[in-house]
Amino acid sequence: MNNSHNMAIGYILWIFGFTGSHRFYFGKPVSGTIWFCTLGLLGIGWLIDLFLIPGMDRQADLRFTEGRVDYSIAWILLTFLGAFGLHRMYIGKLLTGVAWLAIFGLGSLMGLPFLILPFLIFDFWTLNDQIKEINTGGQA
Repeated sequence: MNNSHNMAIGYILWIFGFTGSHRFYFGKPVSGTIWFCTLGLLGIGWLIDLFLIPGMDRQADLRFTEGRVDYSIAWILLTFLGAFGLHRMYIGKLLTGVAWLAIFGLGSLMGLPFLILPFLIFDFWTLNDQIKEINTGGQA
């Protein structure tokens, strides 16, 4: 059986669930964005998700493919160190990872770390699909 996503990682991200992190991780970018904008539906949706995570994990395992790139490692890197581009370097996108590092570093020096925000949002929406494409050799 395919086990592309880890339920324990989902619960760790759930702790920060008012940001939608766990929903993005399990491949639900629309509801992840809603959770981010509403602080987990004012905490109510966040609490309900405590019981929904096993189902989200099963759905993600069916939808995404295991392979050389581990979804959990990439998501931990994106969630906690995303502005540094380490998740991009991990999945083999070295050039853009270094560019992210440079943009964030330059932006921080200039007092403009938010320059990376649109890129972070893009990867929160697409990281699972980027990894799936790598893991399937582009045959997804």
